[in-house]
Amino acid sequence: MTGLVAANQLGISAYDASERVELRSTWTEDDVQAVIWAAYRQVLGHDHLMGSERLVSAESLLRQGQTSVQDFVRAIALSELYKEKFFYSTPQVRFIELNFKHLLGRAPYDESEISHHVDLYNQQGYDAEINSYLDSAEYQESFGNGVVPHYRGFQTQRGQKTVGFPRMFRLFRGYANSDRAQFGKNRSRLTQEVARNQSMPVVPPVSGVRAVSAKADGSTLVGAAAGDREQLFRVRVVQSASGGATPLRLSNRDLLVPYGQLSARLQQLNRSGGRVVSVSPA
Repeated sequence: MTGLVAANQLGISAYDASERVELRSTWTEDDVQAVIWAAYRQVLGHDHLMGSERLVSAESLLRQGQTSVQDFVRAIALSELYKEKFFYSTPQVRFIELNFKHLLGRAPYDESEISHHVDLYNQQGYDAEINSYLDSAEYQESFGNGVVPHYRGFQTQRGQKTVGFPRMFRLFRGYANSDRAQFGKNRSRLTQEVARNQSMPVVPPVSGVRAVSAKADGSTLVGAAAGDREQLFRVRVVQSASGGATPLRLSNRDLLVPYGQLSARLQQLNRSGGRVVSVSPA
């Protein structure tokens, strides 16, 4: 029970065998449909898929047994649909982060992995970048030809580096959160910590930032929600006159504060007699 509660608080579900979606030799139409939708969900990062965007030809080949699950995944990742969602308007390093997440089910471990894929794309192009994940020994060992890629970064397994666990939380913020609807939008999530060979603490996802109450009596501030460490928050403050003068309400002022500095800034405002009206994503 404790594990289930912790998983819910961190924004993930308990991972079990039900996460493994496989097309076996004795498949039925329901099995094919399950594979198709699981592949779209995984490779498109839980983004909404319109009926007109479906890869009808690739689906038909899979249904007829003329292509494997691996190559159906490849068709999605090489498609204009994937490019429009994650390539054309996305910085290169963020694109590579998402390729690791969507195709290998984990986060990049270190800067050398990202550098390798930057060089690969620059020298050989888009198709080579995508195929490098799908044709890798890691993909074959983890998923083979018949299993839809799924998130592996939360599980202990052979060859996995410990740093991949907290970094996966930076990329995955729950099944209700698509990769195009997260805080930070198209910004890289791992650039700084990978470059410094560090790991950020695991924090729960933001499900709506609550108002923060700062009291003049010095009591503990409550209600601040954890968020993206690079996310800016708008702190609205009302400042009262200090000293023996009659309290005078001044106009509201808004401060833009990075999440990493949020706690210290709120405490500073509290000590100076400020009253925090609200805290919200900028």
